[in-house]
Amino acid sequence: MGGVALASLAGGLGSTGSVLANTDASMARVHPPLPGLPHFAPKAKSIIYLHMNGGPSQIDTWDYKASLKDQFDKDLPDSIRQGQRITTMTSGQARLPVAPSKFQFNQHGACGRWVSELLPQTAKVVDELAVIKSVHTNAINHDPACTFVMTGNEVPGKASLGSWLAYGLGSESDNLPAFVVMTPTWSAKAPAQALFTRMWSSGYLPTRYAGVALRTGGDPVLYLPNPDGVSSADRRAMLDALDKMNQERFAQLHDPEIQTRIAQYEMAFRMQTSVPELVSLTEEPSNVLEMYGPEASVPGTFAASAILARRMVERGVRVVQILHRGWDQHGNIANDLPAQCRDVDQACSALIQDLKQKGLLDSTLVVWGGEFGRTVYCQGGLTKDNYGRDHHPKCFTMWMAGGGIRGGVEYGVTDDFSYNILEKPVHVNDLNATILHCMGIDHEKFIFPFQGLEQRLTGVEHQQVIRELLA
Repeated sequence: MGGVALASLAGGLGSTGSVLANTDASMARVHPPLPGLPHFAPKAKSIIYLHMNGGPSQIDTWDYKASLKDQFDKDLPDSIRQGQRITTMTSGQARLPVAPSKFQFNQHGACGRWVSELLPQTAKVVDELAVIKSVHTNAINHDPACTFVMTGNEVPGKASLGSWLAYGLGSESDNLPAFVVMTPTWSAKAPAQALFTRMWSSGYLPTRYAGVALRTGGDPVLYLPNPDGVSSADRRAMLDALDKMNQERFAQLHDPEIQTRIAQYEMAFRMQTSVPELVSLTEEPSNVLEMYGPEASVPGTFAASAILARRMVERGVRVVQILHRGWDQHGNIANDLPAQCRDVDQACSALIQDLKQKGLLDSTLVVWGGEFGRTVYCQGGLTKDNYGRDHHPKCFTMWMAGGGIRGGVEYGVTDDFSYNILEKPVHVNDLNATILHCMGIDHEKFIFPFQGLEQRLTGVEHQQVIRELLA
């Protein structure tokens, strides 16, 4: 496939770097798909994955439990805990007191979805969302849980979801990467969990399929502009000469990473024009910017990242991943969780509306969620006005919208404590299988041979596509 990509570049570019006419559009693509992919007609052509890093509290946002008010400060029943593992951060507590949500919930939309007062703007688009309340994962701490939700495995070194899609489906954009990552600023005051590049790494796939991270300030990509005194023609001549040397080296060693470097140099040259145009919002109508809120024009914010995500899929980027930190509320939920929700609420709602207005929602899959949920019991001191929650992997809420997803549905049921799943459990890799299905991929057939195994995003255990979520 590296050879196909290289031939594509060589066939589509003249000595001056200009794009030549080509009657075969597929041969001109910088990011071609694998032969035979997609496996069937996709509903979604691109995906925007909104990852709330740290683990949003499902009890305070989406999983409404009215009866919990009567359980305030009572011990979590043993019949609910069922001896399940808890973290060392609360295992030493003398008690596990129940902390009902202090936030009000109301029903919204034709579907009558219960939504927290913390998400008033997202509540306006609930008829477009499939809310999944029964997601569960294997990991109880951040690093393995984040690795799991993004790569399908707790063990580092696996390929991320975005890399799998870039590898299999390529991209319709010739001037931007197939997989782009943004890590916006956040408002919660507590220290945030670190982000590891393995969340957008290509793992055992060729490194050209790793996500390209855009910076939140200054130049979106470091060293992208030419140095003073170097013209675009100079850069083109240098790259052409370097390309010849790299091809000679590849003929000697057959190292696929040499092809990766060739492709990356070429993409960097294209991005010198495409990235400044992408991040400039001067042509965005004022009503669109207003829809995303006042932070839409502030580089590095979640709102600015969300509008850039729409602009990317509009330009043919296959995968956009936004990782918003600060959702790890072990304490001070009363202040930190509202701040986090304010960061993302209006922008998430605007993204759905914007995509729909532009006719892109049907072909763009939007996913929202964290790496796990939060406990119903309080970590640390409990009052009716404030509390904290520990990690909880046994049930949490995510939502999906757009390409291939049936809006206005709710899937899965948890118990009265939002602690155990009662109906329709969804493993993280069931969710990944469903994402791949929306993109036209059979997850069981999508493999990459490595270390004697047929590696898959969804692993070797049986996973299922959640067909009740599909349009």
